[in-house]
Amino acid sequence: MTRRAALLLAALLTGLAGAYTVKPGDTLYSIARTYRTTVAELQRLNGLSGTAISVGQELKVGSGAASAPVPAPAPAPGSTTTPPSATSKPGLPPPLPAEQLVPTDATARIAGVEISVPASLRMGEAFTVRLGGARAGQATVRFPSEVGEDVREPNEVLRPTGAAGAYRVLGRVVLGKTTPLVYEVSVGTDLVRGRIPVTGLDQPIQHLNLPPRISNVLVDPGRKAEEAAVEKAYARRTPQAWTQPFAPALRGVAPVSSSFGQPRTYTAGGPVAYHFGADYPAPTGTPVLAVNDGTVVFAARVPVRGNLVIIDHGVGVSSLYFHQSKLLVTAGQRVTRGQPVGEVGATGLADGAHLHLEIRVRGEGTNPTGWMGRLWPR
Repeated sequence: MTRRAALLLAALLTGLAGAYTVKPGDTLYSIARTYRTTVAELQRLNGLSGTAISVGQELKVGSGAASAPVPAPAPAPGSTTTPPSATSKPGLPPPLPAEQLVPTDATARIAGVEISVPASLRMGEAFTVRLGGARAGQATVRFPSEVGEDVREPNEVLRPTGAAGAYRVLGRVVLGKTTPLVYEVSVGTDLVRGRIPVTGLDQPIQHLNLPPRISNVLVDPGRKAEEAAVEKAYARRTPQAWTQPFAPALRGVAPVSSSFGQPRTYTAGGPVAYHFGADYPAPTGTPVLAVNDGTVVFAARVPVRGNLVIIDHGVGVSSLYFHQSKLLVTAGQRVTRGQPVGEVGATGLADGAHLHLEIRVRGEGTNPTGWMGRLWPR
């Protein structure tokens, strides 16, 4: 065999084995979406114990046609002045076939399970699927309409939290989604599928045009490690840690009314991205309080988010506190609702002192105001 033929054979074998070289900006989640697989499968194939990867690393991504990445569409003219949609990123798999998203007959029931969901939703909203009855604890819930959307762990099999015939599963509506949300509840072979209409936020694009002294953090070499750290936090699935309603992170301070979900550009001509949290303007040094009980899983200075604290509250819920001037907790520390975790500041991508608060459900941003004063969102 000639050297050229051997190289060609090696290249073909590599392609069949489904190899991928990690590029700048990649995460295990983005690679999983591109190759129509799951983070867990990538971890299994590559012997990974976590989600950290490095540029240049070779990853096995599977074999066969299913491992081929989805071609990226050409960017649309004027795309930097149009809000991003939940399906606008290249590399996303197609949605499930229509027949897998059709609601079951209105008379369909699962014996021993009562299902209650909101009548309508808004994009960026967290919500609760309530399950009652003797078999409610045996049910599983999925959201098949997430397949094909820019969402972490789409259509994940979720087990309810609760006891004594009263159970709940948290849902999320990804920013950019205005198509109906489809849910499935099943026990064994019994299944009920329903559809909830979703409306948009209809917010204008905000052009911040931040000066280079602030916006340069967007290209900071440390940003890749920052993103890996938050993705690791989003991937946690621990038991529910809270037993009281969620409380404000700042006492007596209301958020900027349009801040959550607003499409923004940070630099002139830059891409449009949704704002995944709510901004609370306050003087530097104002105490920042944990919104509920949980475990601190990250507390450090990073380029974009500045002095950042992440608290894991269990069942895929995490709260994030950006731009602080001082951190008062450390990773691994248990905190209680209302406990100071830091102080308001203007570190990272911030032009003025404020707290940027995020409450995420399985990694997706939800409107923090929908949690305040509630044990569960509606």
